[in-house]
Amino acid sequence: MSAPFTATVLTLYPDAFPGILGVSVIGRALTHKKWQLETLDIRDFSHHKHASVDDTPAGGGPGMVLRPDVAATAIDAVALNGRPLVYLSPRGKPLTQAMVRTFATGPGLVLFCGRFEGLDERVIEAREMVEVSVGDFVLAGGEVAAQAMIEACVRLLPGVLGAAESTTEESFEGGLLEYPHFTRPRVWEGREIPPVLLSGDHGAVAQWRQEEAQKTTRARRPDLWDRATGKTKNSSRESEE
Repeated sequence: MSAPFTATVLTLYPDAFPGILGVSVIGRALTHKKWQLETLDIRDFSHHKHASVDDTPAGGGPGMVLRPDVAATAIDAVALNGRPLVYLSPRGKPLTQAMVRTFATGPGLVLFCGRFEGLDERVIEAREMVEVSVGDFVLAGGEVAAQAMIEACVRLLPGVLGAAESTTEESFEGGLLEYPHFTRPRVWEGREIPPVLLSGDHGAVAQWRQEEAQKTTRARRPDLWDRATGKTKNSSRESEE
């Protein structure tokens, strides 16, 4: 039997884990060993006075930077075993559902959670870290981002969610945002469930959902809509010509 998907997190705050990863379906899957979680405290790998892990930025400026000697020692203590080494960073490549699906089919992830002004660039280059961003905003550290990335991957693992179709009819699958959902009561505060959803006509329901997904994507994420309809590809081809 192959080893389960394993997430190893290098962090200054190991007590932050499992956090949200320990509840609901993700937590049950962890308890049932459908996946594994390991944490390493970066401070344990410091040989400096008071277990310091950071120093002032070269060239001056505010904040502190994680030292390369400490960070590299922590990273080298982990057996990658074919897992990508990810550095959670706002300047990284945006995390997408397609990227998540690729990660979820592998043996797991090793995630380095930055703090302060970030990690010394030499470590990122020397250890060939994959920089990933969970959004165009800045957090105090990489722990929340790591948990988001792990959850996104784990929910796609076989047997974690009850119905396999739950992961195929949702936002970003097929390039569109998901259609809206409704449940009982039929009328709530004067607002009714769209009649087509109660018609029993599965073909009509599927068509309505597709149209709603398209409408929502066009209105809220024109960038996704352009990609889904090939406009982005066409635009890039025209600019090359």
